[in-house]
Amino acid sequence: MRASTLLSAVVAYLGSLSVSAQPPPQPPPPPCTPASDVVCGQQAPEDLVALGPQWVVAGAYNGTGGIALIRVSDRMSYTAYPAPAAKNRPDSKTYPGCPGPPAADKFLTHGVYVQPGNGPVHKLFVVGHGARESIEVFEVDTAPATPVVTWIGCVVAPDPIGLNSVRGLPDGGFITTNFLPRGGTQAATQKMMGGEKNGELWEWHTASGWVKVPGSEAAGANGVELSDDGKTLYIAAWGSQSFARLSRGQTPPKRDEIPLGFRVDNIHWAADGSLYAVGQGMQSWKAVKIDPKTLAVREVVNRPDTPAFGAGTVVLEVGKDLWVGSFRGNRIAIVPAP
Repeated sequence: MRASTLLSAVVAYLGSLSVSAQPPPQPPPPPCTPASDVVCGQQAPEDLVALGPQWVVAGAYNGTGGIALIRVSDRMSYTAYPAPAAKNRPDSKTYPGCPGPPAADKFLTHGVYVQPGNGPVHKLFVVGHGARESIEVFEVDTAPATPVVTWIGCVVAPDPIGLNSVRGLPDGGFITTNFLPRGGTQAATQKMMGGEKNGELWEWHTASGWVKVPGSEAAGANGVELSDDGKTLYIAAWGSQSFARLSRGQTPPKRDEIPLGFRVDNIHWAADGSLYAVGQGMQSWKAVKIDPKTLAVREVVNRPDTPAFGAGTVVLEVGKDLWVGSFRGNRIAIVPAP
């Protein structure tokens, strides 16, 4: 990917992170024809997460926005929120000060995370742009043949935080990344792309509010994940093309960082206990697996950008395949799992 193309992509991010702006238009991709290697009907599915074995949640970073649900069996995709069947039931105790549901016509969605429930109802955290910069929280009931999404609250980000990814926590709180502060200049964006630290991680709980995560400063803090015991954070640094492991709740924090050589976007757990890290290279996109203990890196996919699909941002294991999202385009790519 040429430097000018990369800069244009970052400008798209910057546009979405401004409350009053929309991402600039992208060249239209070719029509998506259903096939074994694509999921059609998407609107820039920047992040993907499993909702049990039968459904996948996809963000909609462009177009009309909203939350997309995709049925794995036939790859049918539909907008689950806003939608006629969707509900609003604000939890003002957990999310005090939330002004109400997101504006239906200005709800672009970015990072997504599912907090599994004990039964069919799961909690869904979504990074929202548009009328406000926020983390929106939902419950998804998977018992009906078509899951029902209920909005339960939001947390509006303080200025100038520009949100990207989110990792929900059991108490209704979350950890999120400040990728590109709102109101920044093109010069600041270029410095971030050169590796200058410009953001960090933030943690939010009802009782404590917004708290900066110590030691989490990064150049373009993008994807975030958390260990099962809650003691270790994993951070994708898009600007410095690196991956960091950071202790949580330890003073002083312990941090280890490794270079990956590409613009690291989202990171998610793989079934084997490693972490998938996905991002953009020079006219290509790449996915690697990282051992969380040793930080050993193994490349699993390296594909050239094409007019139909490029700028890969996330990998999700679905059966024997990998579903790959992007911050642009009208499809999810499917490649065989290694």
